Order: sequence, then structure tokens, then C-alpha cells
Amino acid sequence: MITKDMSITEIVEKHPAAIEILLKHGMHCFGCMAARFENIEQGALAHGIDVDQLMKELNKGSVN
Repeated sequence: MITKDMSITEIVEKHPAAIEILLKHGMHCFGCMAARFENIEQGALAHGIDVDQLMKELNKGSVN
């Protein structure tokens, strides 16, 4: 399960399918330095993304 406190890098490393979902939401930051330190909630809020909707899609579409 992906949680809001996981770093963006951790999510992408553990769940590569998450990349497509992040891109769909306009989060292209999984390759930047901040992705290692910023959690998914912080990243989503910084980009004006609905955190709850993003989490729902991430957990539905990328968890094996």
C-alpha cells in the first residue's frame, strides 16, 4: 500500500507503474532531487493536485 508519507522516489522504486499515474496528474518530479526528500502528499500539494484522488489511483493502479 502506498501512503501519503512515502517519498516520491520510494513509490516509484517499489511501484514502477506509479510513474504513469504521476505523469497523468502532472507530477513530473519523480526524477528531481526533491523527490528523494519530499513525500507524495507534499509533492501533490505543491502541484495543486487532489491528494486523496491521487492516493486512490496510486493504490488502485500500481500496487501489485
